[in-house]
Amino acid sequence: MSRNVTSSGSPPSVKISSLLSFPIASALLACSAALLLAGCQKQEAAAKKLPVTVRTETVALADYAPRTSLTGVIAARTLNNLSFRVGGRVAERLVDVGRHVDQGTMLARIDPQEQESDLRSAQADLDAARAQLTQSAAAFERQKTLLAQGFTTRRDYDAADQALKVARGSVEAAQSAFANAQQNLSFTELKAGAAGVITARQVEAGQVVQAAQTVFTVAEDGDRDAVFNVQETLVAKTPASPAVTITLLSDPQVRATGKVREISPAVDPASGSIRVKVAIPDTPTGMPLGAAVIGSVSAKPAKAILLPWQALTSSAGKPAVWVVDTSTKAVTMAPVDVLAFDSGTVVIAKGLAEGQSVVTAGGQLLSPGQTIEISGAGQ
Repeated sequence: MSRNVTSSGSPPSVKISSLLSFPIASALLACSAALLLAGCQKQEAAAKKLPVTVRTETVALADYAPRTSLTGVIAARTLNNLSFRVGGRVAERLVDVGRHVDQGTMLARIDPQEQESDLRSAQADLDAARAQLTQSAAAFERQKTLLAQGFTTRRDYDAADQALKVARGSVEAAQSAFANAQQNLSFTELKAGAAGVITARQVEAGQVVQAAQTVFTVAEDGDRDAVFNVQETLVAKTPASPAVTITLLSDPQVRATGKVREISPAVDPASGSIRVKVAIPDTPTGMPLGAAVIGSVSAKPAKAILLPWQALTSSAGKPAVWVVDTSTKAVTMAPVDVLAFDSGTVVIAKGLAEGQSVVTAGGQLLSPGQTIEISGAGQ
């Protein structure tokens, strides 16, 4: 009984396991087929990628004149440092910084007591010399008359003549000393030598000053200069005599045209720049001393390609642009040499030829060989 059960139970066990293996294999095969089909579909989708819509522009050479603009200030062409010719204590200061003065305007005075004393002394010496001259002249005339009558000697006549000449020399010396004393007295008053604006003051009333010590600085009226601190490399690249457009920073409507008048021969060690002075003939009244201005200079024009800055991309860390094959609408990346960056524009020196079509918008979505659709073209 037990043998029958054992012998009869083995075959059903084998049949069940065999039956279970067929559905699993079928499922595995179905999954593999589905994966293969999905991969094929992705490849087909990649192969059928939709074109990217971009904007393009046709490359054309144009005259490019880089324009350099710098900020400077309006300065007087002539600055006068005024000082007293004699020393003394400043008794009165009559003007302040910023005041406009005319020629001959009194600016300051020093105490004239010493100079007045010198003038009185010189006057006394002159009076004494004149008295001596009168006496010597009378003695000489007397000796001259006596010599003609034979009542005096030739020696006395010559002595009288010599005394007269000495007296005349003393009078001339006294007159010169008196004139110097008068002039020194006039030097106690400091006057403006030309019309202008007081830009600096170095003394106050009561201060003792020495002769030739600067008291005031006056910026003379007339044509002004625009002064700029320019980088050395810019000076080297600028044409010899460029026309400089001067614009008032606070009011761009105030403009003038100037020419470079002076270029400093040495570089300022503190700033590393070169001081350039631009003469402004017929300076507008709206450009006062010290006003901030902008000076603009255009370099010599050169042929270059101008593109919007959006056209520029990078290839291996170097500048490049997307170039469109007009027949296939496929794009390729072309390395370029950038000459300069301007406001909203990149200047291309090399790497492109006239007539080529360049992507100017939408390039960030492209890859080499990809086809595009053009939404707009600029010439």
